Parts: sequence; structure tokens; C-alpha cells
Amino acid sequence: MSITYEKLIDPILRNVRHYAPFFSAMKVGDKVLDVCCGTGAQVIEYGRNGIVATGIDNDQNMVNSALRNKAKSAISNISFLLADAANLPFDDGSFDYASVSLGLHNKEEGVRNRIISEMKRVTSADGYLLFIDFNVPLPRNFWGILAQSIEFVAGGSHYKGFKDYIEKRGLVYILENHQLDSEKIDYLKSSLLTIVKARVHKTQKMAI
Repeated sequence: MSITYEKLIDPILRNVRHYAPFFSAMKVGDKVLDVCCGTGAQVIEYGRNGIVATGIDNDQNMVNSALRNKAKSAISNISFLLADAANLPFDDGSFDYASVSLGLHNKEEGVRNRIISEMKRVTSADGYLLFIDFNVPLPRNFWGILAQSIEFVAGGSHYKGFKDYIEKRGLVYILENHQLDSEKIDYLKSSLLTIVKARVHKTQKMAI
């Protein structure tokens, strides 16, 4: 799976990875957590911009791939570890930002909610969450058809999560459900993807 993702998906998302730190206005020295980091491409891009970035994934093969990519990049201000995004091994307020790229649409709603609640918990009181995921409804173009095909082929719980994500209006519902204010939004890949920078409000009740 990690080899397939690295060869097929990472090249498609390369310009999205480049755009994310600039869109979010991350600064040199900011501490950023990227959950469901996969092969580590987004974390490596953060590192190239002087950001102190940590990536976590619950798939050991993905973490191994990310560590190999880190070694190739020779970037020292990034790290990767095996961890559950729904039960993060970090103290409250440990990061300035927490991000997730295409790691929510394939989860069932309960897991999705726990991941976001954990992202909020480990982000500082004046921090931000950064989301990159499918735009809903999907565009009726090449990219939309490709995405639907890939999700269908993935099947099982992955496809079930994808259908639930689409039915619940994607990031729009997530922001509402978790009482997150979108400070900035943009659409990428011919409107296939939505990127959202959202402010964390620690006094708000988290969804469970």
C-alpha cells in the first residue's frame, strides 16, 4: 500500500503539498503535527520551509516509508512515529498547528470525530487546524471520476467511510460539528480538493 501511494498518489499531490504551508501562513520554527501522514510527503514539505514537523500514522509500512523518505531528504527538523490519530501520545497544546491531508474521508464518523478532537487537544489555544480533503459534492470532471473510482476499488470500510463523508457534506459538516471557524478556504485540483485553515477554540465542547 505504501509503495502504491508513493508511486501513484504522492506525485498527483505534489503541488498541493507545496501550497499547504504557504496557504496556512506557517512560520519558520512553528511546531506542526501531521496526522495520518502516510509516506511523509507533507511533513517533508513542512521541513523544507523551516517548520518543526512531526508525522504520525498507525500503519507501520507507511511510517517505514516516511522514515526512508526523511533519510533521502536529509532534513533534520522532522520526525515520524507510529501512533493512533484517535489517541495521540502528546500533551495538550503541544503544537502550533495540526494538519490532516486526505485522512478523514475514509474513516467512519466516530473515528473521524475522535481524530479531530485529538487534533484540537494537542494544538495550542491560539493554534490552527489545517484540513485537506475531498470537496463535496465532487466535481463532475476527470479528477472527480478518478477519485470515485479509487475509493470504490479500495472497498470495505474505506469505501463505507468515503460514502458517509460525502453524504454528510465533507468538511462543511466537520467544521460545523466541531464548532470550528474557517479562517481561510481554497479549492485545488480543479475543485477536487478543499483546503481549510480553521481556528481552534479551546473553550468549545468537542464532538465525540
